[in-house]
Amino acid sequence: MQYHLNGVRTGDPGLVDAAKVDEAESHVDVLIVGCGPAGLTLATQLSAFPDISVAIVDRKSGPLEYGQADGIACRSMEMFRAFGFAERVAKEAYQVNEVTFWRPSVGGAEIRRVERIRDVEDDVSEMPHVILSQARVHEFFLEAMARSARRLEPRYNRELIRLKRGCRDGDPVEAGLACLDRGDRSETVFARYVVGCDGARSTVRKCMGLELKGESAQQLWGVMDVLCTTDFPDIRFKCAIQSPDRGSLLIIPREGGYLVRLYIELDALREGERAADRGVTAEALIERARTIFSPYSLEIKEIAWWSAYEIGQRVCDRFDDRSDGRHPRIFIAGDACHTHSPKAGQGMNVSMADAFNLGWKLAAVLRGQAAADLLYTYSDERRAQAQELIEFDREMARLFSERSASAENANRFQRYFSKHQRYTAGVETRYEPSLITLGDSQQELALGLVVGMRFHSAPVVRAADGRLMELGDCLDADGRWRLIAFAPHGDSGTGAVWNLCSFLQSGGSGDPLCLAGQDEDPDSVIDFRAVFQLPHRKLKLDEMPELLLPRKGRYGLIDYEKVFCADHGSGPDIFEMRGIDRTRGALVIIRPDHFVAAVLAVGSTEKLTGFFVEVFGTQHDKRTAAAGYGTGHAGTRLP
Repeated sequence: MQYHLNGVRTGDPGLVDAAKVDEAESHVDVLIVGCGPAGLTLATQLSAFPDISVAIVDRKSGPLEYGQADGIACRSMEMFRAFGFAERVAKEAYQVNEVTFWRPSVGGAEIRRVERIRDVEDDVSEMPHVILSQARVHEFFLEAMARSARRLEPRYNRELIRLKRGCRDGDPVEAGLACLDRGDRSETVFARYVVGCDGARSTVRKCMGLELKGESAQQLWGVMDVLCTTDFPDIRFKCAIQSPDRGSLLIIPREGGYLVRLYIELDALREGERAADRGVTAEALIERARTIFSPYSLEIKEIAWWSAYEIGQRVCDRFDDRSDGRHPRIFIAGDACHTHSPKAGQGMNVSMADAFNLGWKLAAVLRGQAAADLLYTYSDERRAQAQELIEFDREMARLFSERSASAENANRFQRYFSKHQRYTAGVETRYEPSLITLGDSQQELALGLVVGMRFHSAPVVRAADGRLMELGDCLDADGRWRLIAFAPHGDSGTGAVWNLCSFLQSGGSGDPLCLAGQDEDPDSVIDFRAVFQLPHRKLKLDEMPELLLPRKGRYGLIDYEKVFCADHGSGPDIFEMRGIDRTRGALVIIRPDHFVAAVLAVGSTEKLTGFFVEVFGTQHDKRTAAAGYGTGHAGTRLP
């Protein structure tokens, strides 16, 4: 963690200086509707920018007290690290290590354990798969928002009642809010962009004229968080139980050592019937769970929360309001644009991933770093992922509920689960070639850093102080692009990496680093770093190019945290782990949401500049010339 850049500061280093805010609450850059996982992720990301004004509203009277979602995938933990609270989540959460499978013995009526597998494969991620209450995750986001430059806090008791976009492309969106705590009073907010994170019954989606499309599986399930006593031996393992004729049950141990969640299969619904029509009670769920656990006992001591739901998979045709060639101004994310069953543990994770994809794009456009065309990529990328999740969830739900006397058929769910472990870890997302994902990459130079997929971290040694760390620790949620040069064999900073730095420092029109404004640090838009194959004790830091020892802040202090070396411990190093060509090295471009945008040769300056010219266009000239840039005042920086 770096601080003291602009002067020695005492106290909590995570509490950044507050921005000078003078704009009215009725005019903002971004209005976020909904304080669920998607809304809070987006608000936290945008609140880090002092020059972007944000409002987040919710019809509830206050923060969520007890959450429904609980599974946090490895990829989400990587994202939490970027926000600065992954360690706190890991400390409190239940860590999923193994999954056990139970089903009846052949021809028998009693269940038995038939298999146990590791929950996460080796080297899927340096982060674990954990279980923690959604409400607690919300608290971490709310704390991060409150400590940000914007000191952002949600405005509760505000219900969206109308949404109107102006006739011209640059007109703000007008949002009408009912003040639920003030009688008949209402408010109007004018926003450059509106994002609906307001759940499956989204008002924003309805105002856009969109609907969720899909089918229900006509299968009723119950879920409950309980404190219980039992002689079932795997109550503290994630566990899938398929009984002979009484349905299926999924056990998810919860944080704290005692609480456990049970997903309990109930009877099928009739055509057109909903979960609410069945009149399910907590007592009925307990009785069904006991029959599935048989011959083991189950005594429920306390129910923290319970519900009944029907399985369904639905998705919108698009996630924005693009029309007639006009750039999108209104977006939807999370359950507002896709819904599915909770057993795959992807609901909260995919919702947060939606927001993390959108947030940096909105920031780049609002801050004048990119043209509004960038915003088209949000719906294109995330809808494809939502559709993939729908298909995965449909098959997983079907297999889990499948009835069969055949041991081979009964084993299908287990094999399907094992096969898709990387998917449920959240690391299999892959974006297609686009404006921000280069299809014409030299993938053979880094086979393990797949273009279109999230950057897969590995251990490195920081040259300046010999610290062993994950390279992914450098990827903060700060809206910056990353450019990482993996040096060819024998390069100590005087070869290919030096030539690349000389080009990037040339100051020519093709220099991608020149996007930084006159009063900004040189790495404020693109963060350049290098990883060398030499041991850190043999690398001469004082011979590094100036670009890897940049002077920053009001004192021109040197940033010593740009240079890394391969870890020469007992195991494989980052070059071997990620399939990086040792002879030629590689230049990796990483998007602000930490997905690999391109893999190039270290000397491919023409492709490098061509990529960033496409992404940024002529926005650099507009950005530095705009008199309103950096004011945080809505209406002064309309594209």
